[in-house]
Amino acid sequence: MTKATPFLMFEGKAEEAMTLYCGTIPDSRVLDVTRYGSGEDGTEGTLKLARALIGGVEVRIYNSPVHHAFTFTPSFSFFVDCSSEEELDHIVDVLSTDGGFLMPTGDYGFSRRFAWFNDRFGVSWQVNLP
Repeated sequence: MTKATPFLMFEGKAEEAMTLYCGTIPDSRVLDVTRYGSGEDGTEGTLKLARALIGGVEVRIYNSPVHHAFTFTPSFSFFVDCSSEEELDHIVDVLSTDGGFLMPTGDYGFSRRFAWFNDRFGVSWQVNLP
């Protein structure tokens, strides 16, 4: 079976990001984690590759030991439909901390409440109350 899975590559912050996402977005949990071993490129014991459900969607998370000349872009974002204003406010408050807004929380006409921001890791989130 062919399956497409989002793949997030971090440089040293993968486990911190995964823990934040799984602790903030409903229906999220870590599925499995592989850690760097002795003699590998990454720091021994740190997260190498993981699979997590984020809002029910399987995501692969990689901690690259190599510095790259690129990072995340808002062209790819997680779009989260919330079930209440309180849920939206909580997700936005937690994930936007030390990040930056592209569209602050508000009524933009296409939903009752919507926010679009990059989190502190550079991952983009669109959080919506339909």
